[in-house]
Amino acid sequence: MAFVQFSHLSLAFGDRDILTDITLYLASGTRAALTGANGAGKSTLMKVIAGEITPDSGDRAVQKGCRVSYLPQSGIIHRGKTLREEAETAYTPVLDALSRMEAIGGELEKRETCEDTAKTAVLLQEHHRLGEEVEHSGYYEREQRIMSTLEGLGFSRDDGERPVEEFSGGWQMRIALAKALLESPDILLLDEPTNYLDREARSWLESWLQSFTGGYLLVSHDRYFLDVTIREVYELFQGGLKRYAGNYTAYETVRAVELESLLKRYAEQQEEIAKTEDLIRRFRYKATKAAMVQERIKKLDKMERIEIPESLKKIRIRFPDPPHAGNIALTITGLGKRYGERRVFSQLDLTIDSGEKLAVVGRNGAGKTTLLRILAGADADFEGCVQYGAGIAAGYFSQDAAERLNVPVSVLQYMEAEAPTPLVPKVRDMLGAFLFRGDDVYKSVSVLSGGEKSRLALLVMLLKPINLLILDEPTNHLDLHSKDILMDALKTYAGTVIFVSHDRGFMEGLSTKTLEMSAESADRGQHAGHTGVRFFCGNYGYYMEKRAEEEAERENQRNGTPERGKREAASAVQAAENNGEPQRTAKAKREEDKRRQATERRRRQREDETLAAIESLEDEKRRLERELGAPHVYSNGEKARAVQAELADVTRRIEEKTTEWEELAAR
Repeated sequence: MAFVQFSHLSLAFGDRDILTDITLYLASGTRAALTGANGAGKSTLMKVIAGEITPDSGDRAVQKGCRVSYLPQSGIIHRGKTLREEAETAYTPVLDALSRMEAIGGELEKRETCEDTAKTAVLLQEHHRLGEEVEHSGYYEREQRIMSTLEGLGFSRDDGERPVEEFSGGWQMRIALAKALLESPDILLLDEPTNYLDREARSWLESWLQSFTGGYLLVSHDRYFLDVTIREVYELFQGGLKRYAGNYTAYETVRAVELESLLKRYAEQQEEIAKTEDLIRRFRYKATKAAMVQERIKKLDKMERIEIPESLKKIRIRFPDPPHAGNIALTITGLGKRYGERRVFSQLDLTIDSGEKLAVVGRNGAGKTTLLRILAGADADFEGCVQYGAGIAAGYFSQDAAERLNVPVSVLQYMEAEAPTPLVPKVRDMLGAFLFRGDDVYKSVSVLSGGEKSRLALLVMLLKPINLLILDEPTNHLDLHSKDILMDALKTYAGTVIFVSHDRGFMEGLSTKTLEMSAESADRGQHAGHTGVRFFCGNYGYYMEKRAEEEAERENQRNGTPERGKREAASAVQAAENNGEPQRTAKAKREEDKRRQATERRRRQREDETLAAIESLEDEKRRLERELGAPHVYSNGEKARAVQAELADVTRRIEEKTTEWEELAAR
């Protein structure tokens, strides 16, 4: 069995320890994810495993002949070949093996070699090993493998002869991913392989990994992708590496229990530190207490401080309440768009109710970004009409938002200037949730990377008092923790959200309706006559179920059993009728949907009112606590008892309101 093993691995950059005493074993059949906070050293560890970085200490053992392929996060550019030629370079090691086999064959033909029995045996054994290596690589089926891999990752058949220089950065990384897969390695290291993949390409990669016979280690911020592809998780924290069995959701469950215990010990330690520091301040300059003070100082210096992983801290962000608007957020009538001779979509009619969370899905190039640009008013060249509802104010986050952000002030200053006054005290927490932590908040906005600028632009837009958010790939530069924070904030946001994302967990968790953009759906769309657009009255999970049912029906038809599909559909209808659920008309469905939305709006309004009441009661509690500490109150027994009674009442009401809010949130 091919394997890579590390023991007691350590690496430091300057005075900062990145990896400390790490032990890791990867072998054929390994299905593992590598996780940890941003900056924990995940990419560094991947490069060490790949042999691109030499550790300061530790042992690395690789079985002879074990092949390791590594895909970095970004930065790969291909030049000088067509796409097909570049993909074929994945077989360069196989060509080397074939050349070696040819050389061995020539050696075996020599008379003196034939007379040396021992040498002949060694050469035959090496020739056999190389032959098996070539056979295992799929070299003789390479044309088919190259084509299926490229098509699976979203390339068309016509792309094969295109120069690789014509492809954008995201497609360049797809080429690199294709080469890594075609190399048929024993151990595969993929650092954020899904960053540049659409839904279809991600699904294909999931299937490929599930059938892969080698081992792999993945870094990804897509929870669903990890859940369906891995069986163990390695977490990097404070330089150490810990293994958790199970998929990513199982890891999070176990880690949450650990975190609860850690938080308790952290709070106890912080309380002890605060008391000790207070004692030191009080008695530092008293000669009679000098020995005691020095003892406490030494105790603090020797204390092993508990740290909480940033990736597991629970931060709740609440964006400003959107302005009041009518029941309808957006009305689209006869909308169409073409680029020259190419029509993207046409005759789109759609009404979006206020408070809706609409996911726009489809393959790359289907027109998702084009539609969002039209709805946001960034593209005026279209057919039909887009009309905002009464009181609607829109905000648009695009994939190129970073290019427009270039001001010579720090991140913190920029945020404080842009944030509404009530949110200024919470700016630090918000920046932390969007991965601006520690000294990052003092960086100049003008020197931020593209990803950092995108995160900052998204956060600033979310702070504006708007009631229609149009978001194009808002999760692209966020880690799992930040995605969760953003999703929770958007779910409680009372305004309307129209968004595009390639993160399945984010789409399922946030969406309430789904709009599919795909030219292939023209003949089977819900709206007859519409080209390339279908509307689904359900979230992304519901949409995927419907797609699966359609695929099963098409499969039956391809197998020559169309009647079977019809019989199954008729049986399903009959079963629903027998259960007292007759087929509903489209109008009845819309009416039911409106009632559900109205109920949801009322629930959200109650939740907002409850939270506002809790904040008001918290302010009152702080006022009473200050009053109780005033000399004229605590020195007067009657006044003190009266304030204490008020304080007890306010505390009780806070607990009641908090329980009420928790019940609403649970529903």
